[in-house]
This record gives sequence, C-alpha cells and structure tokens, in this order.
Amino acid sequence: MTSMISLPTTDDARTLAKSNLPALIFDFIDGAAGLEHSAQANVADLDMIKLMPRVLRDVDKIHLGTHFLGKDYSYPFGIAPMGMCNLAWPGTDLMFADQAMQNQIPVCVSTASSTSLEDMLIASHGLAWFQLYVTGAMDLVDDMIQRAESAGYETLVLTVDVPKLGKRPRDLRNGFKTPFKMRPDQFFDFALHPRWSITTLLSGIPTMANYSAGPNSGGYDRTASRKGANWDYLQRLRDRWKKKLVVKGVLNPEDALRIKQAGADAIYVSNHGGRQLDSAPSTIRALPAVRQVVGPEYPIIIDGGIRSGEDIVKCLAAGANFAMLGRPFLYATAANGAQGLENFIGHLKDDVSITLAQIGVTDINQVPQIRQ
Repeated sequence: MTSMISLPTTDDARTLAKSNLPALIFDFIDGAAGLEHSAQANVADLDMIKLMPRVLRDVDKIHLGTHFLGKDYSYPFGIAPMGMCNLAWPGTDLMFADQAMQNQIPVCVSTASSTSLEDMLIASHGLAWFQLYVTGAMDLVDDMIQRAESAGYETLVLTVDVPKLGKRPRDLRNGFKTPFKMRPDQFFDFALHPRWSITTLLSGIPTMANYSAGPNSGGYDRTASRKGANWDYLQRLRDRWKKKLVVKGVLNPEDALRIKQAGADAIYVSNHGGRQLDSAPSTIRALPAVRQVVGPEYPIIIDGGIRSGEDIVKCLAAGANFAMLGRPFLYATAANGAQGLENFIGHLKDDVSITLAQIGVTDINQVPQIRQ
C-alpha cells in the first residue's frame, strides 16, 4: 500500500477498505448491533443539522488549536479507542500514534489494542490517552491501571457502556471471535484478498497486546461481563487516579450529572458507535440534554457518526468541546495504509478550516452554539 490515493471523504475510504478487506474483517470494523439502526442514526442525525453560512467576513487566518483537559492540541478532534486495529492493516495502531504525534492530536488506546499501552504512549510522544474496561477480574484491571500510571499516561478513559457485549449479527454470521484465527471455511474469502492476507500472515496475526504477557497472559475474553464498572468502582477509581479521568459511554443526563458529581474531569458522550444497543439514541441527539445538566463550562467529548470536518464543527456547535472519530480512520488505513491515513487526516483538517470559513468563524473555540 504505497500508491498515492486521495481519500477526500469517509465514503471514499470506506469503499476502498471494503474492496481490500475480507468480509469477516470489514464487517468487524463496519458492523454494529442489531439491525444497525443506532449506527445509522448517528450519521443521519448529524446530517440533519445545518450550519448557517455568513458572508463578507475576514477569514484569511483561521485558528484550529484548542486547549482541552490540560493540553494544547492543534485540532479539536482525536482518534477514538478501538480494539484490534491491526486487523485493518498491519501496524495500524502505530500509524495512529504517529499521526497523533505529527498532528498534535490525542489517540485513545483501547484496552483491547493490538499494540501495548506502553509502546503507544512512546510512539505518540505522550499524546495517548488510555481507555479502560473493567471486567470481573479486578486484579487484571488493577494491573492495567498501574501500567498506565507507570508509563506516564495523563488521561484515563473509563468505558461504562458495555455491561455485556452487544449482539452484533455480522460478527455472529461470520464467526468472528477473539483471539482472531483464520478458519478453514474462510480461506476462500482470504484468498480473494491476497494483499491483506499475505501481509497479515507475514506480519503476524494481531493479538490483544495488553493481555499477552505478565499478569494478563490469561488473555482477553471479548464477551466477558464488564460488571465491575459500577458507581462504587467509579468513586474508588476517582480516588486512586490522580490525573485526568474521563467517563465514556454516557447518553442519559441523569448519569452525566452523577458522573460529574463523582469528580470525573470530563464526560464522553458515546453509544459505542451503535455497537451496543440498537435502539439507543444517536449521540448528537443525546448531547444537548447532557450539556444542559452539566453546565456550559464542563468538558464534553463526543463520538458517533462523525464523518467529516463539517460534522466536527456541528458537534462543537451542538455543545461538545472535542470530537473523536473511529471507523473513518480504520477505513483510511485499510484503504491505503499509512499514506491513506495521512491523506485522509489532511483532508479532514482542511474540511474543518473550510467549514469555519463558510460560517464566518476564525477561531475553533468560538463556534456559535445552535439548538437542535
């Protein structure tokens, strides 16, 4: 994957990713819970929001940098936590970390990452956040927190919207499981995608790197309950983790207010990309009520259905402080590796800047608020 391919939109990246990947892998990335209504609503509801153009304003110089959770970032978006990213293309995690460093944006490292949390923090030059799942195996959870602390992570993101893994029909039909293995009945599909198959085999089948050694050598059960993530645990974690603590997977305003009162530094509005509850509301629809209860100054992150720079600006206009994208970055690496990712992010940055110019705004921190 070295040819120059332009990926100006998420749809461009997704189309190429679908042609490059075996169906099993593409569906793992692209799929969602149930009939995928929630995932589709994330996109559709963002599409419904309109931004008002303004004219005759001097927009020659546009500032896209923002200060968030104690750090200065060059852009108001980052890379959302996603597990087993190296299935999209070998080395995807480190490509994400490199682009985080190059663009001065955060990359959120999943508990189920294909690359260790330590290596990701180093590769990102300290711009990584660590996302934590709390399973019933509390000794493993404690070990993971200690590793993140020892490595030097400044931000911990506790994910709370997976009490049990959502039913994802595409994965069930395809027989997708972790740890990932190529089954004999899938060889034909793999043979039709030789570039991905050969490169993946030569690079080594991705594993859950954070579970591959030491106390975590028992491995990661993707279907295990995350029942350990309850209100009591949140308070204990807040007492233990002295740096920035974000709680991810929040849609209900009552939950949001209680999380703020528990001392979390930010709320991450997310429905897990529609991968958990098919009847869950879209994140952009849930955002205003969350913003109302936590107040105008409290930090809010959002993901879900964000596919363009215009979508990022819409999220800021609707009340978020920061946006995270997931699938679009995986599509880009599956489409054309590191060059695809770099190209897509370049277009995304330009898109944010162009959108601000169109609405007459010269500072990303001064996007006018809209009501939905």
